Amino acid sequence: MSDEALFRSADLIEPGDLVLYHGSIPTHHGLWIALPCRCGNCAAFDQLGFPMIRFALADPWGELPGPHHVRRTSLTRSAACG
Repeated sequence: MSDEALFRSADLIEPGDLVLYHGSIPTHHGLWIALPCRCGNCAAFDQLGFPMIRFALADPWGELPGPHHVRRTSLTRSAACG
């Protein structure tokens, strides 16, 4: 199995992947683009070496503001990512 296939089979999320959000904000459940959260708090945790990967979600159609500080457990990679 290639490295890329192994990475994809682990269901890991890369920046720019389409994801399904199923977290604590029901009005935002659905399809989003996952991006690294660049807020001050998430950046500080990253610089300190804490393994708290958080995401900012972007609307694929550019119509809605998305949630920030989203935990990995609140996301599922879309099957469209292949």
